[in-house]
Amino acid sequence: MTNPKRKIINDPVYGFITIQHPLIFAIISHPYYQRLRRIHQMAMAQLVYPGAVHTRLHHSLGAYHLMCNAVAELRSKGVVITEEEEIAVKAAILLHDIGHGPFSHALEHVLVKGVNHEDLSIRIMQRMNEELEGQLSLAIQIFTDQYHKPFLHQLISGQLDVDRMDYLSRDSFFSGVSEGVIGYDRILKMLVVHDGNLMVEEKAIYSVEKFLVARRQMYWQVYLHKTVLAAEKMLVKILDRVREIYTVDDAALRTLSPLDFFVGDFSGEMNAEALEKFCAIDDHDVMHAIKRWSRHPDPVLSLLCTRLLNRQLYKTRIQATPFEETFVQTCREDARKKFGIETGAGNYLCFTGEASNTLYQTKDERIHIFFKDGTIRDISQIDNALIHQNLSAPVKKFYICTLT
Repeated sequence: MTNPKRKIINDPVYGFITIQHPLIFAIISHPYYQRLRRIHQMAMAQLVYPGAVHTRLHHSLGAYHLMCNAVAELRSKGVVITEEEEIAVKAAILLHDIGHGPFSHALEHVLVKGVNHEDLSIRIMQRMNEELEGQLSLAIQIFTDQYHKPFLHQLISGQLDVDRMDYLSRDSFFSGVSEGVIGYDRILKMLVVHDGNLMVEEKAIYSVEKFLVARRQMYWQVYLHKTVLAAEKMLVKILDRVREIYTVDDAALRTLSPLDFFVGDFSGEMNAEALEKFCAIDDHDVMHAIKRWSRHPDPVLSLLCTRLLNRQLYKTRIQATPFEETFVQTCREDARKKFGIETGAGNYLCFTGEASNTLYQTKDERIHIFFKDGTIRDISQIDNALIHQNLSAPVKKFYICTLT
């Protein structure tokens, strides 16, 4: 019997994406999933790369498309994937980012302290599973790596998962940064399963190498670009200031949205009420709040909000060594005097931090290369001139942000 429902979505990166299962329809039409339309994939990167305005929903659908291709490819090689497992792994990849809050990673651990988006994703999936009468149970098992076929989880979360393949391709497309272009189609064609684990054929070594290098280049050129960093840190400092001056009686801080709960009343316990409020906030609530707070009588808060709205961001310097404390103190004092801010609030005008990116995490995630003779080697053990040296060594850089 043919499925009565079939939908074609025109995606700018891959072309047509087909949806044709009742559970997938139920997920996509759910309010929790539709909220992803209102959350930018790349947070504040649009202030540097104006085209980077795509959303978490775009990314989720793209990852779903790649998962469809991966499942089809593995089946063609004799890997047993039942229809139930196929639908479950597709549901899991659709929902893998459902726990992202406003501005994605920029406000993670800031807006909802002590809770990361993976934990929130699981909680939201469990809530949806109750509504869908248990239809997401297998998807949750796969998502949490509790299913007996580990390669299904590795397709969702690993060094070479479809999540990373999509965000590198998509973020590169929308930002216009060609360094992020990867041969995702070739990598998908070269996927194999051995002893229940996901691997790639040796013919894909160069494509995997390009994938790893592209990921590092995208981090430093786009995700950790100094101006993107400045904008996202300004967002964080705004919320820090709101929390510092927050009082129940301050009507000027109230936004009349669920954001108020997480700024002032949130106890740290993500109970049913808190989860429902979390699922009701998005980028628009935060931007509305910033516009409102730009008129707040607190000089620090109004200054930061006004500057962010007008893209008058921190001036950021990045270097390989930490900044001298005397230099930081001088910059902070200069900024404080320029803007007439009290001594105790200087940290909002000038501060330092560090950013790091690791090309390849060897501790808990591996990319296994499957050779024709049946041997298996980790990508980090293969003698290759381009990626062999310091493959898993983190690159750490120090930054200073100053309001000028």
